[in-house]
Amino acid sequence: MKGIAYKFGNDINTDLIISGRYKFSITDPNQLAKHVFEDIDPEFYKKVDKDKFFVTAGTNFGCGSSREQAPMALKYAGCQAILAKSFARIFYRNAFNLGLPLIECDTGSIKKDDIVELDIEKGVVIGPEKQYMLHIKPFTKFQKNLISSGGIVNYYKKYGELRIES
Repeated sequence: MKGIAYKFGNDINTDLIISGRYKFSITDPNQLAKHVFEDIDPEFYKKVDKDKFFVTAGTNFGCGSSREQAPMALKYAGCQAILAKSFARIFYRNAFNLGLPLIECDTGSIKKDDIVELDIEKGVVIGPEKQYMLHIKPFTKFQKNLISSGGIVNYYKKYGELRIES
């Protein structure tokens, strides 16, 4: 995967990802996506290159409520993966259940608007012109299958059961 890195700080909560005012009023994930990060940057959705961007952040990304709409809005906005030093646990689970990869690594080297490459199989994030190479926390086999299936619902349809493998 290759794309532009949109950089955010620490403790980005689910209300900053997608405002609670849309919690019940918008049920279509494609419409919800149009409001991602709206309270931080009202033009965010308009300026992202769909399916060619990453969200990068510091620690505790996705803290706050356990709202599934937050990772869903990012996925439908075209986010390929989220790279952060750490994630709130419920957000982490919701994102993988939706098939959105969360990459744990030291994001300190990544600058705003860097074009980065992510190779999940090799376990690295490579910066522009190979200025840096970050090693990522490896995925389990189950996580890889969840991502390749497009989330837990598709995984279950494909395998007919939840086979938790390390």
